[in-house]
Amino acid sequence: MRLKTLTAAATPVLVATGVSVAVGKTAWLQEGAWPGLAALMGALLLQIASNFANDVFDFEAGADTDDRLGPPRAAQLGLLTPQQLRRGLIAVLGAALIVGCYLATVRGWPIIAIGLASMLAAVAYTGGPYPLGYHGLGDIFVMLFFGFVAVLGTAYVELGYVPELAYFAAIPVGALSTAILVVNNLRDRESDARVGKRTLAVRLGERGAVLEYAALVLLAYAVPLGLVVSSRVSLWSLLPLFSLPLGVYLVRQVASVRGKAMNALLARTAQLLALYGLLFAVGLAL
Repeated sequence: MRLKTLTAAATPVLVATGVSVAVGKTAWLQEGAWPGLAALMGALLLQIASNFANDVFDFEAGADTDDRLGPPRAAQLGLLTPQQLRRGLIAVLGAALIVGCYLATVRGWPIIAIGLASMLAAVAYTGGPYPLGYHGLGDIFVMLFFGFVAVLGTAYVELGYVPELAYFAAIPVGALSTAILVVNNLRDRESDARVGKRTLAVRLGERGAVLEYAALVLLAYAVPLGLVVSSRVSLWSLLPLFSLPLGVYLVRQVASVRGKAMNALLARTAQLLALYGLLFAVGLAL
């Protein structure tokens, strides 16, 4: 399940809830809390499904070998067979579908479209006839689904509409979620290239991937500043700046650390996303 990665699923829901409270506290209290919890459960299930899919499809594609630098994977170690992982993937997607059916009864057909697209993306990242991660499209889809789809979708199920603030709030969440992927792909750049996995880190090269990571972190901190300067939110929304020292530290480390030591940077980037998201959600709500 890769529990450390699940902050990427939970944080968008948390930030969207901050948006919902900011623009419609009464509406959220009256009818948005339970759909919000369901959205959180659905997001977590979809992230777990994606992790299962990555485990089995990367193994079958030859991307996970004995010289893998990343954290252990079940198929690679022989702990689970590909068939067992596929059954687990189907079970988790089935659970996500049940949650989606509940949300569809609350908000209608848009949730069906969002849910089916998210389920497809969870599998298509490493599986199917055109695996997105193998063609350098992973970063774009993480930004899209962990940023805009997750934040806007959660705000919609909580409020019944998507406020303008949700679009801005989705940007830093998607950026830091994508930064997690950048660390992962930078670490595996050489092994991915050997098996034809053309991630964006492979295409851009080491320097390009480091610059991408730095740009994503910079973008995340620029958004709350822009929101405050434009008077869309109060000074409370600058709370994420308290996590800036960690962001600066990670940019420096990503520029210099390589090999298995990058696993710690992967976890710390996920922690940055969680800390930033918590501060941003609280700041927006206040």
